[in-house]
Amino acid sequence: MPNKIATVNSFVITAALAGFLIIQPAIVLGHCDTLGGPVVKEARTALETGDITPVLKWVKKDHETELKTAFARTISVRKKGAEAKELADRYFLETLVRLHRAGEGAPYTGLKDEPLEPIVAMADKALADGTDQELIKTVSSHMASMINEKFNEAREAMKKKDISIEAGREFVEAYVVYMHYVEAVHAAIVAAGGDHH
Repeated sequence: MPNKIATVNSFVITAALAGFLIIQPAIVLGHCDTLGGPVVKEARTALETGDITPVLKWVKKDHETELKTAFARTISVRKKGAEAKELADRYFLETLVRLHRAGEGAPYTGLKDEPLEPIVAMADKALADGTDQELIKTVSSHMASMINEKFNEAREAMKKKDISIEAGREFVEAYVVYMHYVEAVHAAIVAAGGDHH
């Protein structure tokens, strides 16, 4: 029974996140291109220690040689003063993130100096803390709230849909938003066992 609950909880999280991302397309799907993200954090440590090994996991094997070359050049140039160090570090960070994004099949659009989305920060914290319970609770609550809100809007509009053509159109708009959200959540549940990033 606990395994079944864990599987259901996993589906709920996947569904909620996928549904949220489908409804909110402006949100960037990754956070590995931010200066505060895990890729850049590990890269900065690698530059300070002179050991690229912990960073290699962020790129596919076929990008490893290019990254090692960039790292060697960066380490060499860093020794030539503060300005050279800053430029060399930036070059390495951009190369690493570009190669990482390529491995995900995503375009490189530059390094972002912006805070992590709260849900991303919470997901990272859950991994660091070794428990997903707070994450599950928050995401499940958000998903339930969003379904309830869209359901109520569609239900209220449905009561008035035959009053006028305009009222009918308002119902159709609320209905479409509600159904698309529910379909997105369901699609994420069905796809949860598949191969995805």
